[in-house]
Amino acid sequence: MSKSDVSAKSGLDRILTLELARVAERAAVSAARLRGHGDEMAADQAAVDAMRRELNRLPIDGTVVIGEGERDEAPMLYIGENVGTKNGPKVDIALDPLEGTTICAKNLPNSLAVIAMAPEGDLLNAPDSYMDKIAIGPGYPAGLIDLDAPIADNLAAVAKEKGVSINEVTACVLDRPRHARLIEDIRATGAAIRLIGDGDVAGVIHTTDTEETGIDLYVGIGGAPEGVLAAAALRCIGGQMQSRLVITRDEQVERAHRMGIEDIKKKYTLEEMAGPDVLFAATGVTDGNMLQGVRFGRNHISTHTVVMRSSTGTVRYIKAQHHQLEKFHLD
Repeated sequence: MSKSDVSAKSGLDRILTLELARVAERAAVSAARLRGHGDEMAADQAAVDAMRRELNRLPIDGTVVIGEGERDEAPMLYIGENVGTKNGPKVDIALDPLEGTTICAKNLPNSLAVIAMAPEGDLLNAPDSYMDKIAIGPGYPAGLIDLDAPIADNLAAVAKEKGVSINEVTACVLDRPRHARLIEDIRATGAAIRLIGDGDVAGVIHTTDTEETGIDLYVGIGGAPEGVLAAAALRCIGGQMQSRLVITRDEQVERAHRMGIEDIKKKYTLEEMAGPDVLFAATGVTDGNMLQGVRFGRNHISTHTVVMRSSTGTVRYIKAQHHQLEKFHLD
């Protein structure tokens, strides 16, 4: 068997793991230059420009399946855009160059540059709509949570498996008016709530390290693209997630059908959202529970990145110091 045959059977080349970290780092640094400046659009555009530039240097034939929007809405990194040198494996890419644009603009915690990659067809091609989600981290028996079960039942199940009372369980929820009833129901159980203003990719990831973050369960309605990115990370670390698209308008139904989604009411499992060989990378833009934000020194830039691969179950944290600052300048 030739080397190329071995590579094809083993999935993505592991060298792409480090390359993906580099892509996330460049986007994070570009966005971090504008954190706290109150300009969400400028920070997001800076991250998009940097991420696209680095992706086009990778030896891949990549298609953006989760991106900045459809082609008529986003000039770069739009859904369906082809990226890479074209001299490499066909891959699907899900990305959010700046997860938490408002967070970055206000210099609040947990803004990230996020990207995931998988062999062609192995990431859910979700429309730019809402998605109902529930997720927990690793170490629980399969089938412990159910998107269609009352939240009280899900919280009770988590508490029982942890061996604690329900008032020692914390659920993470986006702070939105649509979650008023959900928040009431959670508080009625005696469980605690961590409300977040933005950044539900980070919210889901936080369930994987409860001792560090204090979050046991993520629940609620957020973006569908963010749901796929979160699923990619959870697939690497371990955990459980269920989701369902929240589609209410005819144009959203048509968009979903164009993307190959026949049943818009389907309840997706984690495995259906992200395949068995997924690469995921996230770099902190602002300081957060799991990652430090970008630091600008007098003659170096520091970044903090998590890189994961589902097929090996490997999670690496990379604290890097970049002394050749010109590499972060636009070409």
